[in-house]
Amino acid sequence: MAYAASDALLLVDPLVPDDFWGPLDDLRRRHGKPVVVCTTIRFHRRSRDEAVRRFGAKAVRGAADLPSGVETIRIPRAGETMVWLPELAALVPGDRLLGDDEGGLRLCPPGWLRYLQPGLTHGELREALREQLLDLPVELVLVSHGKPVLEKGRAALEHALS
Repeated sequence: MAYAASDALLLVDPLVPDDFWGPLDDLRRRHGKPVVVCTTIRFHRRSRDEAVRRFGAKAVRGAADLPSGVETIRIPRAGETMVWLPELAALVPGDRLLGDDEGGLRLCPPGWLRYLQPGLTHGELREALREQLLDLPVELVLVSHGKPVLEKGRAALEHALS
């Protein structure tokens, strides 16, 4: 996901195919601002290092050094920090919320939580997400896996977390 903030081009969890580096570099040149790469979860470092190398980008995780108008939401015990773009009412999760391929959202499979220490149950994840996300005026949910939610994101969140 790329977001043209006023002071930087933000790449979130970049996974860049070889034939897309050129268009991404064109976008960077047109925007004319430094590149910042943010990862939501440790498994999404996929093209991060290459983006840092190619664009002289700064890699960040969490709230420090983010572009203007970009916020992060740490999900306690879930090993994930989501990105929130208030201007677009867009939430960018990593692996804890997935597209359900029917225009909605679902929680990640329980097996995706096994590596977390201390352990986190599916119910605890659901509650943590409810506490962190349901007060946001979400319109878009730009997921890493599955189809994105492009309208009524708050309702999709509510449904997935009920």
